Amino acid sequence: MIYQHPLAYLVGLEGLALLRGWAGDFDREFVLARLAEVRRLLDEPALANHPGVEVARRDSQSGYAAWASTYDGPNTLFAIDEPAVDAILDTLPVGDALDAACGTGRFAARLAARGHHVVGVDSSQAMLDVARTKVPDADFHLGDLDALPVSDASVDLIVCALALTHVPDLGPVMREFARVLRPGGHVVISDVHHELVFRGSVTRALGPNGEPGRAPACRHTPGDFLRAALAAGLQVRRCEELRRSSQASSSQEAPPFGDITLGSWDEWPWTLLDVVPAAAEAAWAIPAIIVWDFERPE
Repeated sequence: MIYQHPLAYLVGLEGLALLRGWAGDFDREFVLARLAEVRRLLDEPALANHPGVEVARRDSQSGYAAWASTYDGPNTLFAIDEPAVDAILDTLPVGDALDAACGTGRFAARLAARGHHVVGVDSSQAMLDVARTKVPDADFHLGDLDALPVSDASVDLIVCALALTHVPDLGPVMREFARVLRPGGHVVISDVHHELVFRGSVTRALGPNGEPGRAPACRHTPGDFLRAALAAGLQVRRCEELRRSSQASSSQEAPPFGDITLGSWDEWPWTLLDVVPAAAEAAWAIPAIIVWDFERPE
């Protein structure tokens, strides 16, 4: 089980902000304000008396089955990864494309609109049901990233978006990508940046009666991606680490003492950011998405 406590999260944000101050990013006033805010948080009854939440570790299929009907929006990460992925796709010729972990067909639709013949693979039947309605001309199959139901050297392009954070080992997936890719083909990946996962951006996967649960969330660094891709025989053509807009404004005042609203667990960590806006802005000044373009050599 995972144990999540709002006070622990808020003090953690303050700590990250203070480390940035230690490194020279902020002045004396900012640092002393963070220390005073930590003391205030520790004395806040709504936090000190909170029991915390026990959160089960569940599988990603559970999370996406519940999310399928609303996955397509609003999702702030889409606005970050789509322009970068589109820019890469616009440089590549039309051919046979695989949308790996296609979900509801977000990129399958974008590939089809460019003229590609599209195959989509996902491990969630609920997500595939939405994708088939959205992109009726594509071929969709149930399957896993480390055992793709796709023939050797059968596609010119693979897109895999916001899925590899759920994979504990990138090696088997990269080897599968290399197996199904034709020489000269490209693998275009977007994924949740490991720093964003570290700050609590993790997919919910509730239990059968709504019990708190989280899908697997692995913090793959750029080095992890690079080592797995090179070992599979892929070459790097491009890498981008993309930022999101600030989660909070340092000009926003923290709520008055005794007037903190934490929201329900389902809304964490997002409702917690407004409790310590200046610390949250400092702690969340990080990349949100990493985008890769790999090529299988001729």
